Amino acid sequence: MPPNIPLATYRLQLTKAFDFDDAARLVPYLKALGISHVYASPFLKARGGSLHGYDIVDHAALNPELGGEEAFNRLSQALTDADLGLILDFVPNHMGVGRDDNGWWLDVLEWGPKSPYARAFDIDWESLPYKPEGGVLLPILGRLYGDALEAGEIVLKYDAGEGSFSAWYYEHRLPIRPNRYGDILRTVVAAAGAGEEPAGRRLLEIAKLYPDPRDPSRDEAPAYKAAIAEVEGGADVIARGLHAYVPSPDDPAPVLALHRLLERQHYRLAFWRVAVSEINYRRFFDINDLAGLRVEDMRTFTAVHHLVIRLISENRLQGIRLDHIDGLQNPAQYAERLQRLVRRVRRAAGNPRPLYTLVEKILAEGEAMPRLPGVAGTTGYEWLNTISRLLIDKRGIPGLESTARTLSGVTSPFEEIVRQAKRRVLDTMLASEFTVLSRQLARIAAGHWRTRDYTLERLRGALRFYVLNFPVYRTYVTPDGASETDRATIARAIADAREEWFGPDNDIFDLLQDALTLDLVGPGRSGYSRARVVRFALKVQQFTGPLMAKSLEDTAFYRYVPLLALNEVGGEPVLPPLSPDEFHARMRERARGAPHGMTTTATHDTKRGEDARARLLALSELAYEWAHEATHWSELNAGLVTQVGGRRAPSRLIEYTLYQTLVGAWPLDRPDGEFAKRIAAYAIKAAREAKLETSWMTPNEPYEKALTEFVHALLDRTRSFAFLGAVSAFAQRVALVGALNSLSQLALKATMPGVPDFYQGTEFWDLSLVDPDNRRPVDFAGRAEALAAFGDAPDWPALARSSTDGRIKLALTRRLLALRQAMPRVFTDGAYHPLPVSGAGADHVVAFARSHGREAVVVCVGRHFRTCTDGGHHWNAGSGWEAAVDLQGFRIAQDTVRPERPSPTDRLTADVMFGALPVFVARATPPPSSRPPRRSAPAEVTAAGS
Repeated sequence: MPPNIPLATYRLQLTKAFDFDDAARLVPYLKALGISHVYASPFLKARGGSLHGYDIVDHAALNPELGGEEAFNRLSQALTDADLGLILDFVPNHMGVGRDDNGWWLDVLEWGPKSPYARAFDIDWESLPYKPEGGVLLPILGRLYGDALEAGEIVLKYDAGEGSFSAWYYEHRLPIRPNRYGDILRTVVAAAGAGEEPAGRRLLEIAKLYPDPRDPSRDEAPAYKAAIAEVEGGADVIARGLHAYVPSPDDPAPVLALHRLLERQHYRLAFWRVAVSEINYRRFFDINDLAGLRVEDMRTFTAVHHLVIRLISENRLQGIRLDHIDGLQNPAQYAERLQRLVRRVRRAAGNPRPLYTLVEKILAEGEAMPRLPGVAGTTGYEWLNTISRLLIDKRGIPGLESTARTLSGVTSPFEEIVRQAKRRVLDTMLASEFTVLSRQLARIAAGHWRTRDYTLERLRGALRFYVLNFPVYRTYVTPDGASETDRATIARAIADAREEWFGPDNDIFDLLQDALTLDLVGPGRSGYSRARVVRFALKVQQFTGPLMAKSLEDTAFYRYVPLLALNEVGGEPVLPPLSPDEFHARMRERARGAPHGMTTTATHDTKRGEDARARLLALSELAYEWAHEATHWSELNAGLVTQVGGRRAPSRLIEYTLYQTLVGAWPLDRPDGEFAKRIAAYAIKAAREAKLETSWMTPNEPYEKALTEFVHALLDRTRSFAFLGAVSAFAQRVALVGALNSLSQLALKATMPGVPDFYQGTEFWDLSLVDPDNRRPVDFAGRAEALAAFGDAPDWPALARSSTDGRIKLALTRRLLALRQAMPRVFTDGAYHPLPVSGAGADHVVAFARSHGREAVVVCVGRHFRTCTDGGHHWNAGSGWEAAVDLQGFRIAQDTVRPERPSPTDRLTADVMFGALPVFVARATPPPSSRPPRRSAPAEVTAAGS
């Protein structure tokens, strides 16, 4: 049985092209690598052709495109045979909607609020204008509704097998309410001239059968549809008569007939751009075809978790990663319900161990993890950024900032860029959600005589200032009230909002603050609707997360570019680098408080590959050289720049972004142009995310065409020979320092407190860009072959000499994971001990020990390598670093990487620590003072992997 707490996880992106059987064939390789748990992307039934699995359409079924139940059983058996666990990336927050594949959504469209699934989706039924019975806005049309209607793009169709009618807009199915079938049958029989035909007469008889057109009954509907389907010759009559709903240039009647029919449905069709200002169902961020789920509803919770709980009870699922936990109305309630359910089924199955549970959660600097029952921690973005900030050379930051201001033209401080981005997002992609919140606040204010004079416009303005100043992703207020932490966060944002407010009604913020904390309906307060206030406060929390994500990660990170390595999910590029002492303080706290959360350095969502990021971190050591090179490149490429509509193409911002991107992703792959295509695709994405010259919502095609042409010219040897030569030379320099950074990053991830996660393929150098570039197929066969060739004693100097192929990283990964396998308690529950480093070069070395009982590991990694890389040609193994580590009583037993080397017992110097690698990891015995009382004979101390 795999360990309850993973020793190491490996993320697999499952798709139609890499399914359950492909994953099963990979199990022996992952076992040999030292992985304890496969960490799989969502594998429940998703939309056909999904490349990520987050657009689930049926939580009760496995994805048939991955092989379905039978293939999953084969994967499960392979994992069991290898004693590996399985962690599922689970999606409780939303489902894929639209098209014709989500049964819940189709039922809601057909039956409206009376659908048993209406409570599953977060729909504000009463807010749709001109729909007295309520309805859901469907912004699915590619152009204005009237244009689509008159062009015949919305088509009424009959399903002869079901006896049902639906309107179709290309792949989108829009069920017609059964109580309107009578109107359709009368119309089509008349249009077909079939009133005297037997089939026509029978259809007209059925048209009268529905009990009450004003009050449709679900119980009667199946028989009603079956009666239509059973009419002999009925399908032919209907097919002949449906032209009554097909627009004709010479006859406006069909357009009017179809329009009237559509207006009587539980939905309203609209141009997709309408969603910018008007929508009445909660989405995943601004994605119209991902609708939010109300898992706070117990029936929905039970239905959504049915299959997952079965897999847990059968012990085929050993862990779960909860996607977008901040999207849920009450994450703490959700986590508690999930843990209770898991405990019940596991005990019934004779397995009382808790389920390893993680959440996808972004924590701001200094923000504590919210209390979520049974959750071990996050997926580790905060630790990715912690490692990056440790490896940065703070001396280079001012120079990088100066260069960026000069070459990118961006002079605004980061805080102002984020604020501008928030304004843009509020006014565009999330404007409709913000309008819903404003109206809810206005209804609350209007419900009491003390506040009814606050107008919608003023309340909207106050709420706008509040969310603009909100400092984190969300608070965690529950219907029972707000914690002191949440109160402080809300009060801070309210105070900052007041500072910017204008006008006489400053006390409007008292209402807003009391609504957000629920004090407005607390003890001694009366006159306000508790249901409305609670709904508003919880909905605001679901709004601030998407606002922050779209503004910070997907806008500001593409506008502020002094060092792209810091523009990473969960990061903040203006935070200062970390000293070893600051790193140690964080690690000691993590070891004490949350040692089982994940540590990641790459995911499917990171902005660039972990080794591309490590290269860019090296620019902090080469700030002067970088300024010279980037300025020179800009001069060389001035002739490639064009003007589009009076604008520079590319903008200076995007051009500077491209230069960093090239250094991180170099070299050019093959002469087939693949590299240029990848960089061009990245350039378009970066420009759209920045939302300055172009955007996803309103693409500027001429600008994007010019940008693509610039990239291809930039990477054309015949047009940019001098530039490519200069980039290649500088990239070689950066690549060496970056590779050393990468190996230090790897050693830290594998040995610091936390569970190290390895994204697919990153055992070799990972120079990928943001998705979809980081989801390209992985050559697993090549990695397995290289792993098998190492044997028990890798030739580290030879691997270092051929380091460009990435095998040195794979070899170190296996050796470190072997150590974790050999000493599991040291890494899952061990204490963290900083080790002092002395000497003039002490700042180049980070050293610590991990210990549990009578076992220990000593870890030393290098950083800031420029002075030891011989002008970028090779690594001089720390020569010139006057640095020594005081082992504080830990006694080295054997070097993990180089077991043939003699090991010192009390002191480590740079020349002893570092050889072909900038990493020293050794098994050790702890000093007597740190050992617990003797309970049993100590385990034999051997080298990891031996």
